[in-house]
Amino acid sequence: MTVKHGWEGRYYEDFEVGDIYPHPLGRTVTQTDNIYMTLLTQNTNPIHFDEYYSEQTEFGKPLVDSTFTIALVTGQSVTDLSQNAMANLGWDEVRLPNPVFEGDTIYSYSEVLSKRESKSRPNVGIVKVKTTGYNQRGEVVITFKRTFMIYKRAHAPKKSNELLEKVLEQEKNHAEK
Repeated sequence: MTVKHGWEGRYYEDFEVGDIYPHPLGRTVTQTDNIYMTLLTQNTNPIHFDEYYSEQTEFGKPLVDSTFTIALVTGQSVTDLSQNAMANLGWDEVRLPNPVFEGDTIYSYSEVLSKRESKSRPNVGIVKVKTTGYNQRGEVVITFKRTFMIYKRAHAPKKSNELLEKVLEQEKNHAEK
């Protein structure tokens, strides 16, 4: 039996300045997403959840809460960028050039801007990226720079794949007895 491991994410050594990662998953934003986010964050601006109010604005319909947009686009980038991060260090220069509406599908990509070894932690490096989110019409809806601390390959915590190999070995030994 052969175990085929899935994608485990990048480590510090895998990043090169100028690399662009198109994130593989898009996501259609629903009315439920927008309402939940406004409730979770206690955002009381009616433009996000009051259809009657929203119809009277220049947009004519509810706007998606911008904190949902930054969370969604950050999440889309994790599989390519920060699956092995120790910590996010910050988001900078967040821009929202076009609105997001319920029913829009959001896609994203990131460009590596810089990387350096950590001065205080030899087991990690620091990577800075610019991430861009865009909708199904190709309109950019968000850009931001994000800095995160990411493990070097040899220092990353063990993953469940390594535990799986141990379990399979134990089962094999048990079956041989």
